Amino acid sequence: MSLLNILKFPDSRLRTVAEPVDNITGATRKLIEDMLETMYEAEGIGLAATQVNVHKRIIVIDIDKSDKNPIILVNPILEILDDSISPTEEGCLSVPEFTEIVDRPQNIRVTALDKRGQSFDFEPRGLLAVCVQHEIDHLNGKLFVDYLSPLKQTRLKKKLQKKLRYDDR
Repeated sequence: MSLLNILKFPDSRLRTVAEPVDNITGATRKLIEDMLETMYEAEGIGLAATQVNVHKRIIVIDIDKSDKNPIILVNPILEILDDSISPTEEGCLSVPEFTEIVDRPQNIRVTALDKRGQSFDFEPRGLLAVCVQHEIDHLNGKLFVDYLSPLKQTRLKKKLQKKLRYDDR
């Protein structure tokens, strides 16, 4: 397994819309394993392939950070089941050291393939539902900061650009 480089906001590659996975191959399974290793090393709970500059519709999630039963979503499809919304504090491995409250639907259904290519669906709740939506946004070229006001987005971008310049020294 290999650690992958996580793209950081405002890198324009994070805006790339991911393509569906046609076939789950050995290379796909290796990417999934590398994504899991990268997510655990970064102490995250979710990672989309877009974040590691692979523009395929693949997500790995483990909200327990236990490495016992990670959730693998290939070609996930999100269905919002009702209008109930829940505000939740979100962070992101691509937007380090920053969190913000984001309103997201509470009741969703997700249909996807697992790493063996088997179709399944489930209705995540709570933090898992938030994480799934957050990661699917990545596959669609969207970041949680897009839900913020333009003023907050500008401040965040300036803060992160300043940090990147400082870190490059």
